[in-house]
Amino acid sequence: MASGSLCSLLCGALLLPLLLAAGGAGAAERFTYREMGMAVIQALDKVTARISTLTMPLERTRRFGTLEVTVWACRKRPPEEPPESAVFLTIVERRRDAPPTRLFQGWMFASSPAMSALEHPVYDIWALDCIDAPAG
Repeated sequence: MASGSLCSLLCGALLLPLLLAAGGAGAAERFTYREMGMAVIQALDKVTARISTLTMPLERTRRFGTLEVTVWACRKRPPEEPPESAVFLTIVERRRDAPPTRLFQGWMFASSPAMSALEHPVYDIWALDCIDAPAG
């Protein structure tokens, strides 16, 4: 099974309960999400106070300190609906003295960063937006 197919299955299955919990069965029908090609993530290194904005294509991994961030899906509501971007991602910590540890896997919502942001002793990561991938 291709990773895109797996993500469609997993991402959809994980998003539907959140939509239903937010407003009943009508909530899933009321808003539409468009698939976007890139996610914009913000990362904070609490030790250095460095904030980085990571623009990431789908199914690619970027490193931030000891963290590896992989974006699997990025969905955004059209302009005529209330603004929202939802990013499905995996965050793994890779340290020299320990085996890799998955810290987060799931949806992050740009409008509610406190609801689903990664909180770590050294790093914070949250979703900002979903954008179209550049042509070419």
